[in-house]
Amino acid sequence: MKLVEPPSCSSASTIVFIGRNHRGQWVAQQQNGLYGGLFVNRAQAVKYALFENGQHPEMIIELSREIELDMRGETANLPASRVA
Repeated sequence: MKLVEPPSCSSASTIVFIGRNHRGQWVAQQQNGLYGGLFVNRAQAVKYALFENGQHPEMIIELSREIELDMRGETANLPASRVA
């Protein structure tokens, strides 16, 4: 018998960081930089993050420092606080 972890625990690739960039815009970005975007408010950034990560609020992390949209995959391991 093979044990399978629930989706919310099985992959760090679904973690989405949200926060503000240096211009005050909201950024949502997947941990490995596979997807992301700029938003005018926090609610839209969270909505996008939930859509992209399969409706897992526990996998959304709001950063306490600035985050810049970087699609090269360099956002991992930033200090953060949980949103959910």
